[in-house]
Amino acid sequence: MNNKKDVERGSSSSPLSFWSYLNSDVDPAQSTGPLAAFCFMTGYLDAISFSSVFVWCGFQTGNFAQLAIAIARLFEGPKEFRDLTFHRADQQALCSLISFQLGASVGRFGDWVGSLKRTWLITGTLLQALLTMAAAVTLWKSGELSIADVRDNPSWNNALSFATLAFISASLGVQGILGKRLNTQFGTTIVLTTIWVELASDPRLFKIREKVKSRDHKLFAVVALFIGAFAGRALLGKLGSPAALGIAVGIRILITI
Repeated sequence: MNNKKDVERGSSSSPLSFWSYLNSDVDPAQSTGPLAAFCFMTGYLDAISFSSVFVWCGFQTGNFAQLAIAIARLFEGPKEFRDLTFHRADQQALCSLISFQLGASVGRFGDWVGSLKRTWLITGTLLQALLTMAAAVTLWKSGELSIADVRDNPSWNNALSFATLAFISASLGVQGILGKRLNTQFGTTIVLTTIWVELASDPRLFKIREKVKSRDHKLFAVVALFIGAFAGRALLGKLGSPAALGIAVGIRILITI
């Protein structure tokens, strides 16, 4: 009888223990692997979007500046000769910028749940996988080409390919806020400008024989993004954008697990 009670007690406490684990906070110092994988995904997905429409889905500084240039172009030259066209490249930059911000705004929900909670980090990473999956499906249905020949002739032009761009950008927006809230040397895992500046000015940069976390993790981020961009372009050229995005979904799911 006692053994039976012990078994029942143990079985009833197991789900509670697992749930407690999911609701516990992660240690950012132990998140190096997933964050490096996030940096890999930034390079991977940016290689796909840039090869097709010359838009960086993760690097929104350039898209924002491009829109400012587009507005300035409206006032160039005599009124009768001004270019008032909303160029396709500018439309795509605006689409990416807005979608990225919408994705990043999901972080507000994470702040409410707890930005370091395992449940939130798992959910946020799974959401990235779903958005990437939506991008793969919409691009496949669009029938658009994978690589653009010249900058003024992007290979993604129809409505479904715009949706693809939006889904990719939103997935990176979610990724960025998850990375930022962990507050590590990897930063947002999206933009490397700050990481480059801090890396170049790190007082222990050249202490090669020492383990320097502030330097080493930044180098991990840089190398991971480079490898991701290389892999993204290589797979894109071999398999096409829809298949490359399908592989990205698998990688996102692996990161979630």
